[in-house]
Amino acid sequence: MEWSDCERLTEALVFAAARHRDQRRKDADRSPYINHPIALLQVLLVEARIQGPPEVLIAALLHDILEDTATRPEELAERFGAEIRDLVLELTDDKSLPKAERKRLQIERAAGLSPKARLIALADKISNLRDLATSPPPDWDLERRRAYFDWAAAAVEPLRGTHAELERLFDLALSRRP
Repeated sequence: MEWSDCERLTEALVFAAARHRDQRRKDADRSPYINHPIALLQVLLVEARIQGPPEVLIAALLHDILEDTATRPEELAERFGAEIRDLVLELTDDKSLPKAERKRLQIERAAGLSPKARLIALADKISNLRDLATSPPPDWDLERRRAYFDWAAAAVEPLRGTHAELERLFDLALSRRP
């Protein structure tokens, strides 16, 4: 990556940290939400060795920002460009829909994701499964955890053929199904 890409990535991290500052994960430790976007960066950059295009890494840090904060798509475009906004929009659930419908739509739309969005979606599922296996939310019983693992497997199936190492990491995370 070029120095300017590192600057943009750092700007995205600072922006995401500020926007998610009061949010917590649902895990047993109630860890800071920003740990999740950082985990995606770890999966993509360090584990899968995806060093570019930088838009993938930047959008990974911002992937939940429209869904979980008051950030508007126009603001993302102004700060990070239309491509980042569009990538984040591809990965954003419509929170006005019931949760079951949002989950169904993720599976239905997975095959139509752009190649860059597919990388982020895979990293997101890897991170979520790892967290669920190591520190499940206290109010999630065994049946609910297993159902999430099963849903994640279905959501990733249309993404097969995207990136061999990410798929290997996903399968490893999936193998920890309770």
